Amino acid sequence: MERKRYAIIVAGGSGTRMGGSLPKQFMLLGERPILIHTIEKFFSLRRRPELIIVVPQNLREQWKAICKEYKFAVSHTLVSGGITRFHSVKNALKYIEPGCVVAIHDAVRPFADSDFIEGLYNEAEESGAVIPVIKVTDSLRIVEGEESKPVDRELYVAVQTPQVFWSEHLLNGYEQAFSPQFTDDASVVESIGVKIKFAAGLTANIKITKPEDMVLASAYLTSS
Repeated sequence: MERKRYAIIVAGGSGTRMGGSLPKQFMLLGERPILIHTIEKFFSLRRRPELIIVVPQNLREQWKAICKEYKFAVSHTLVSGGITRFHSVKNALKYIEPGCVVAIHDAVRPFADSDFIEGLYNEAEESGAVIPVIKVTDSLRIVEGEESKPVDRELYVAVQTPQVFWSEHLLNGYEQAFSPQFTDDASVVESIGVKIKFAAGLTANIKITKPEDMVLASAYLTSS
């Protein structure tokens, strides 16, 4: 039996690393805000998920104004963020039904294409917990105080979103108190003993956090 699908899109950024007052998820990519591009990727899926958008409490009215300005009428549940990403996701989980499959995605990753997302949902329905990863191509060093030494990059992968899980894993995982060791949703789910499956990541699935990322994102948008 197919599980109902949800997508939680976490848009909790303040935009400070972008060097401006406008939160990065609301910055224009082409002619529309980044968050709108991201939401539409999920809305275009063949099996359309229920959408839950998490924004900071103080940005809720700004997001509503953006939707009105851009005539953005995609149905979604709007949820206020918490003091950390962990708390933001926990707030969103109050709005999902039991026995479903949930994708959790960064709002500022607008280039996760439909086939990529569909594949992650399909794998998660089978395994219960899937995250996309890509191989590290740069040389890596570990820094200890004032010393450093090279490490084998073959032992490492870079983790992307969306990360997709059975709802029961997420609900059980997020019953715990917050820990600084919870760097993403997979680390929360893994802490309760759930095995995480890797799926191939997508090179274009960049996270826009710095001004130079916008240059690359604009190039991707133009070429797509």
